[in-house]
Amino acid sequence: MRRSAVVIAVVEVTVAPLIPPLMPPEQGEGNGRRPGVLRRPPLPLPDLPIPRAGSSVYGLAAIDVSGRIADRMIVRALGWGGGTRLHIYESAGLIVVRLDPQGVFTLTGQGHLHLPAAVRKWCGLKPGDRLLLAADPDGGVLVVHPPAALDAVVAQIHAAALGGEQHE
Repeated sequence: MRRSAVVIAVVEVTVAPLIPPLMPPEQGEGNGRRPGVLRRPPLPLPDLPIPRAGSSVYGLAAIDVSGRIADRMIVRALGWGGGTRLHIYESAGLIVVRLDPQGVFTLTGQGHLHLPAAVRKWCGLKPGDRLLLAADPDGGVLVVHPPAALDAVVAQIHAAALGGEQHE
């Protein structure tokens, strides 16, 4: 019976300290400290998120085979109800919905938004597509973001966050 020797290599891994190391005093430090006393630099502070400035309300909903979108929270935030007259149009790949007393479109009795076939076609929408709904209650407008528009925005944000790296 033959025995083999097993060799295990240990690799040193350096981990950055959580508390910065003591630093020697700077030359000519005249801040009232005792000369030669070691000190620690201040701890790094994290970047804090920017607080929200707007009052937008967001939702995610699927479009059905008839072109209807159902999201009660969005409709409620806008103060719209069944029969509310609307103006619906496409702009820069997004669908804009505004309150319009002369509008030819209305919310259904159940409060569903029915997107016209022409708008669905212009934006390449198919039944089952999930849409980002962004309501601005103060402005009385709803912007519907189709998947193609979301793909473009997300790709741009990810490129900035990842430093131009491409991930698939």
